[in-house]
Amino acid sequence: MEKFLKFPISGSTYQLLSCTGIILIEQATATTTTIAYKASDANTDVVTITHGSVANDDFRDFVQNQVIAALETPWTNVAYTVAPPVAVSNIAIA
Repeated sequence: MEKFLKFPISGSTYQLLSCTGIILIEQATATTTTIAYKASDANTDVVTITHGSVANDDFRDFVQNQVIAALETPWTNVAYTVAPPVAVSNIAIA
C-alpha cells in the first residue's frame, strides 16, 4: 500500500512525498528537514524540505505526525494533504 504526503509549495502547486521506505526524518537546520529513504541498493535517497524558520525540531515532529496520520487512513486514500505550520518553498531529492 503506497501512501503520499501532499505538500503545498509556495508560489507553485503541490508535491507528493512517499510515506513508505522511510529510514529517518531529521530537522537538519531551522529551515530544512530531511527524509532518508531506503534505496534498492546499499545507498539511501535523501529528500530535503526547505521551509520557513522553525525552532527546535518542530517541523520534524510535524512531518513524523503527518506520516503516521497518512498511514492510518483507509487504503483508498493514497494522498494525504498536509497543512505545514510554516511555508514550504522547495522539496528536492539527492
